[in-house]
Amino acid sequence: MEQPVIEVRNVHKSFKLVQAVKGISLKIAAGSFVAILGPNGAGKTTLVEMIEGIQKPDQGEILILGKTWKNNEDELRQVIGLSLQETRFIDKLRVSETMSLFASFFKLGKDRVDEVISLVGLEDKRKAFVVNLSGGQRQRLALGIALLNKPKILLLDEPTTGLDPNARREIWDILNKLKQQSGTSMILTTHYMEEAERLCDYIIIIDKGEILKEGTLDQMLNDEQGEKFVEFSLKNPPGQLPTTHEFPSKISWNVEDSKGRFILGKVDSQLPLFFDYLKNNNLQLNDMECRRLTLDDLFTSLTGRHLDE
Repeated sequence: MEQPVIEVRNVHKSFKLVQAVKGISLKIAAGSFVAILGPNGAGKTTLVEMIEGIQKPDQGEILILGKTWKNNEDELRQVIGLSLQETRFIDKLRVSETMSLFASFFKLGKDRVDEVISLVGLEDKRKAFVVNLSGGQRQRLALGIALLNKPKILLLDEPTTGLDPNARREIWDILNKLKQQSGTSMILTTHYMEEAERLCDYIIIIDKGEILKEGTLDQMLNDEQGEKFVEFSLKNPPGQLPTTHEFPSKISWNVEDSKGRFILGKVDSQLPLFFDYLKNNNLQLNDMECRRLTLDDLFTSLTGRHLDE
């Protein structure tokens, strides 16, 4: 098997009393685009900062191209491009000057600067001062800087948070073009379902510092098995649902909206078992929706809440 470009082995990280990452292990294959998907506070940024070498794990090991950060920092910095949640630039530098400054760190010349400015669609802004850029243009500048050294590994932490839909799609277009034209591997942290679906081959869902599920989009949604997501409400709903052994699916009950949710593998055989469960526990159905599974459904069924909550 080909060596993974990134391997995370049983990594833990805590800040005072908060366990941000709890024993995460994962492998990123060469050339793959991977989404780390989870709500705010899930541990995404902490995990990526450890992969970037900004944070050190309390326990566990991280390998980049088979090497740890210790004693290999200069070498690994040359093959990684990164864009953090928020990048601060010098306001009174022009776009071309900012790009040239960062290019000089890699001993890159004007040709590469011009190439990247074109790639991220900032040709008409090359003489503009950074202070006059919109939020989307700033993010494209940050992405361009991350791409200057033609990185083998690109690490993007919430690159489109706070952008309007058009600016977000512009970033997606750039990344899709990169995916088609290079062998770069990418890790993208996001809490946008559509972003993960549009850009990534492999998705890792994390919450409260742990991996809940991972796989390709088809694997995650078990599309080939025809799994369905069911959401229901009850008349006179209880505080908690009675436990059950006769119904095979795990029912997630949300007290705040008084709704239950579960995933059905086989509708024909399992749905009647659900109705039996209701009848045996004197529960009356108010309404029910059954539909194709989405990533948000999957997250909700695993955690009892939506990704954007």
